[in-house]
Amino acid sequence: MSAAKEIKYFLINTLLTSIIFHILNLYTKTLRLQFEGAEKVQKHLENGGRVIMTSWHQRFFGGFFIPQIFQWSPCIMISKSRDGDFVSQIARYVGWIPVRGSSSRGGKEALRIMVQGVHEHKIGGHIVDGPTGPPRIVKPGLVSLAQSANAVICPTLVSYEKAWIANSWDRFMVPKPFSRVLLRFGSILRVPETASNEQFESFRREVEDNLIKEYEAVDRCWRK
Repeated sequence: MSAAKEIKYFLINTLLTSIIFHILNLYTKTLRLQFEGAEKVQKHLENGGRVIMTSWHQRFFGGFFIPQIFQWSPCIMISKSRDGDFVSQIARYVGWIPVRGSSSRGGKEALRIMVQGVHEHKIGGHIVDGPTGPPRIVKPGLVSLAQSANAVICPTLVSYEKAWIANSWDRFMVPKPFSRVLLRFGSILRVPETASNEQFESFRREVEDNLIKEYEAVDRCWRK
């Protein structure tokens, strides 16, 4: 890419992400947020533990402002794509600490930096089926990260009373204005320090099954 195009991209990226952040900030103020289970995460952190919050790509919009709400500084892996450039800028505005990479691009280096980030900041976020799916499948990188960082896994469940659903691979959801949003911190899952390949895969499936079950439970709350 030429220098002129790089400068143009930099200016657009900087200005556009700033505008989007302020729009999102105003938009989220219309939502009625409810929280459940945050105290278990806070207690674990206060006791010197480390936590990795996990969620599906479909629901990450609702968890975007977690750093501002709870005054945490979690790191999060964001892909090295052009789209990832925009997302990482907005994430930085909100209070997330972006680590660039994915399972397909820069994964090993990003995992190493994520481990360092969780050691330093005690908390991280991980989109278990991102950036391109398949949906609701927990990738092995989550378990490797938790093992290497000596951190527990906490399903971080986001559910919307009313939402728009995109026609995308993950059926991405955006809460409608003035609707209720429930953010529930689920069961703390402890990763075995050492595990055979079979035990590693068994635990990965356990995390996946737990996320599916807990998401089904949190979504049922609007049907009461």
